[in-house]
Amino acid sequence: MNETISEKKMPEVVVYTMAFCGYCVGAKSLLEKKSVAYLEIRIDEEAGKREEMEQRAGGRDSVPQIFIGDQHIGGFDELVELDMDDELDPLLGLE
Repeated sequence: MNETISEKKMPEVVVYTMAFCGYCVGAKSLLEKKSVAYLEIRIDEEAGKREEMEQRAGGRDSVPQIFIGDQHIGGFDELVELDMDDELDPLLGLE
């Protein structure tokens, strides 16, 4: 039986962001262009989320920090590089 797109399970995508962050806007725009749902966590609005992000990201404290499933992708530059190398869609379950 072939899976239809609606049956495919896309991994959870989490993007840690903060206000006035152009790279955060860029990362969210790329995901939206691919019609990928994501959970945005604003580290400047939610108590304890900066510490959570840094722990999950191995000490990285810049935003955005992006996770696809349990995999830490990194920031905007890493997200774009994965896309340019045709490695992002498979991670997102789009292929």
